[in-house]
Amino acid sequence: MKLTFLGTSAGKPTKERNVSALGLELDQEGKWYLFDCGEATQHQIMKSKLSIAKIDSIFITHLHGDHYYGLPGILASKKLDGALRPLSIYGPKGIKKFLECVTDLSKESLGYVLSIIEFTVEETYIFDRFTLKVLPLIHSIESHAFYIKEKAMDSRLDEKRLREIGLEPSPLYGELKKGKKITSQGQIVDPKDFMLEPIAGRSLIIAGDNSTPAVLGEYLVDLDLLVHECTYTQQVYDELSTKYLHTTAKDLGMTVQEKGVKNLIANHISSRYAKNSTHSVETIYDEIEHDFEGRLFIADDLDVYYLGRDGVVDRSI
Repeated sequence: MKLTFLGTSAGKPTKERNVSALGLELDQEGKWYLFDCGEATQHQIMKSKLSIAKIDSIFITHLHGDHYYGLPGILASKKLDGALRPLSIYGPKGIKKFLECVTDLSKESLGYVLSIIEFTVEETYIFDRFTLKVLPLIHSIESHAFYIKEKAMDSRLDEKRLREIGLEPSPLYGELKKGKKITSQGQIVDPKDFMLEPIAGRSLIIAGDNSTPAVLGEYLVDLDLLVHECTYTQQVYDELSTKYLHTTAKDLGMTVQEKGVKNLIANHISSRYAKNSTHSVETIYDEIEHDFEGRLFIADDLDVYYLGRDGVVDRSI
């Protein structure tokens, strides 16, 4: 799995970070999935290796502007690019009214099929290569996380052993994968004798704004990857005159360690932690690392990460 961070700032853009957006690609798929779509996301896409034309679905965690104000621009540019493949947008109640208002007022005729799905908590959606479940979070408005479970890789043939009996790759392999016996060189080949063990699918959660990481509960246990906001260090949060429902680095680190999360990518960083600021983003890293023993990254805009089959996350250089 490949994750491209298109926006990693909290609330408003900075000179270094745009607002929330994340692209997800699965191995050998000719399409990708967008999670949140803050203002100017389409500009960030142009700076990446992603293409608006190949977006299959967009998932919006909640209806704060820094997570969805970029939608109208992407919808219009998709049409102008002549990219007329259907597009599905999943979001909480209200997203349909917003998008219909935008397209009606601008007299925008998209020229492609746009499906708008308003989800509810605990709903599960099935895609070609994964299932996605909507989970509730704790924020100032209704906010959600998406638990993604990749389907297991089964029906894998032991091609080495098949070659050893003289059966080279051919359409007969397809018949074996379907569980059908075949005849080759006068002998019956039973697929049960030539199947490899299935490879378990990877698991990840992409979370929206959330004050309490522990609310994700059992879904965090042995999770391969958590992408979660980390807006403040604990000291900064404690000194705020008005408390906002966001996660601190201390709380995030303690929670993921307790639940056994394998890899953590923190994003949604407060503008306080900009370059040349009195606060450093390294303090966020250090505060999480104090408690968390897994692999840890603080995402920057346009960072690309890979979640391998071995469950290890690496950042592309």
